[in-house]
Amino acid sequence: MRTPLLVIILTFSITIIGLVLIPGVDGNGNPYHMSFLDAVYFVSFMASTIGFGEVPYEFTYAQRLWVLFSIYISVIGWFYAIGALVALIQDKNLILELDVAKFRKKIKNLKEHFVIILGYNHATKELINRLNRDGKRIVVLDKSQEKIDELELEHFMPEVYGLRANVETPEVLRLAGIKKRNCKAVITLFDNDYKNTKIALLVKLLNNKVNIIVKSSTKEQTQHLKNLGIKNIIDPFHLIANRFYLAVSAPHLWILEQMLFGHDLYMHEHESLPNGKYVVCGYGRMGKALQESLNKSNTDCSFIDLKSAKHKAQKNSAIYGDAEDYQSLIDAGVEDAAAIIAATKDDLINLTILLTAKKINPDIYTIGRENTIDDVTIFQSAKIDRVYILEEIISEFAHRIISQPLTHQFLQIIHKKDDEWGKELIDKLKQKTCYNPEIFELRVVKSQAYALTEYLKNGNSINLGLLSRDLSDRKQRAKIHILMVKNRKEEITILPDENYCVKVSDRFLIAASEEARENFELLVNNVNEFEYITTGKELKFGLIRQLLEKN
Repeated sequence: MRTPLLVIILTFSITIIGLVLIPGVDGNGNPYHMSFLDAVYFVSFMASTIGFGEVPYEFTYAQRLWVLFSIYISVIGWFYAIGALVALIQDKNLILELDVAKFRKKIKNLKEHFVIILGYNHATKELINRLNRDGKRIVVLDKSQEKIDELELEHFMPEVYGLRANVETPEVLRLAGIKKRNCKAVITLFDNDYKNTKIALLVKLLNNKVNIIVKSSTKEQTQHLKNLGIKNIIDPFHLIANRFYLAVSAPHLWILEQMLFGHDLYMHEHESLPNGKYVVCGYGRMGKALQESLNKSNTDCSFIDLKSAKHKAQKNSAIYGDAEDYQSLIDAGVEDAAAIIAATKDDLINLTILLTAKKINPDIYTIGRENTIDDVTIFQSAKIDRVYILEEIISEFAHRIISQPLTHQFLQIIHKKDDEWGKELIDKLKQKTCYNPEIFELRVVKSQAYALTEYLKNGNSINLGLLSRDLSDRKQRAKIHILMVKNRKEEITILPDENYCVKVSDRFLIAASEEARENFELLVNNVNEFEYITTGKELKFGLIRQLLEKN
């Protein structure tokens, strides 16, 4: 930027000096030399305008020639300077530096707990939507400016901070605030396992206290990450295979898992997997994971490996769904199979496989892998019996780790139980709550349970049995059931009994009917309602007094 400025200064200096030195004539015909101030004044409006008058006196021909010369060099100088300024404004490096400075200021002023998400794609967009609804603060880094522009166009509230940067460098992670105390998690969900592992190691070295959530694509990669000390690993293929195993071999555990995401406490007719032979098309990462689950559940199955040399050698065309592939499905036993699973990484091929299988066997149960959320309507229109959407599963799992940690831990515990345990819990939940309970978490702190926290801090004690009473009649039990308690020592109690003594900082995972949830949240926060539950008496002061007491 110095060169254009020097050009402007130089052109101004030359024209001003020339006007001062060239003699003129005043109104009386006497020799006259323009003063420095007059020269500066004249050149200032001459350089920026076309029409002007000759001041302070009419110019001589020598002065006019000099002014004519000055006009040309000043116009050229201004054009050069303006062009350089426009080029500077459009310079990508300058824009990036300005963005970095603005981003750095935002991170510095960010006082709330926040999450760093690396990469902006369909899965992370869905995750951001979920976290944003919870009011979580989010920082996004991506190497593509187009992705960052797309993020900004979403106008998330609260605002999501985004920056174009190489996420694989320590400097960028520091810039994003990884060393700040209020940084609670770093999420890397790239399709590249090597990239995810590299980032996870960087994060662990920069801040070993921050929660790291990493995507993995294979069983071996998952084990490698565990060996590195990474606890929260998302392998969508393992998750799908595990859900499939539960649906086949432990349906009550499957219902409990789905209940945590809002499902009813029973399996709908179209959700029940049939008994018999299963045909799996695709023997990649998902196919191999499904093979383990099918073998574990002693399910008869056959596989069609679309990438195998044998299959490719048999095909004369590059089109899937033609007569050759029709015959391949028949050879695999689709005609008498109970179900078919399309597990390739191409949504169109998966859809073609399932529709072709339906033509061969109209009664076959269809299960499809959907790689991207964009294709949801297509699969819905095809009336596929069960669809596993990878991006939705990934975002759902990551969201649960961050916003519902007790739910995530309870789910891991469920997977270690047998189906009989699941059946007993479902029967108990149906009896004590309802057929479609809401699942929520609550911590005994002032911000979430004011009345209960104050009661305990005053030296009082209360058990879960009393806390589970109905607000309308304390002699009756509310439609609520405590699934899990985690105390301040991180000790977990599954299905605590009514004699469990509640303590400050306890965290509860609760199942309840919609009305019971509202009443419970009112109970633990409202002093008047809490007094009624604990003593049977109602306090006489009103809302204003309660607010004053709370403050």
